[in-house]
Amino acid sequence: MVYALLADAAMVVHFAFLAYLVCGGFLVWRWPKMIWPHLAAAAYGLGIAVIGWPCPLTWLEEWARARAGQEGLDPGGFISHYLTGVVYPAEHLPRVQLAVAVVVVLSWIGAWFARRRARRRPRSPSSTPH
Repeated sequence: MVYALLADAAMVVHFAFLAYLVCGGFLVWRWPKMIWPHLAAAAYGLGIAVIGWPCPLTWLEEWARARAGQEGLDPGGFISHYLTGVVYPAEHLPRVQLAVAVVVVLSWIGAWFARRRARRRPRSPSSTPH
């Protein structure tokens, strides 16, 4: 039971990471310092998708599911098991990856414009007691 919970927790964290990878750049619009963890997440996601780096969350989920006596993930890993062929057809994977990249880049461009606009805005006078 503990291994099944660990596998499910790895799956949930994996989905959270993917959501952050896709949408985290929009957090930078409000909190500019969030660019650094998002850049790291995007670089790692790119490394997994393009270079084929191993994902520790996939490994953890596979390991825990095997010990829980459950069926493992598809050979392609987390994305092919939970998303490709489930959320979108397998033949659209390259388009989905491109769409994710476009959303990330657009979020960073929007963050750059938001930061630029914030720098141009006059600051309100400090409220000091008289």
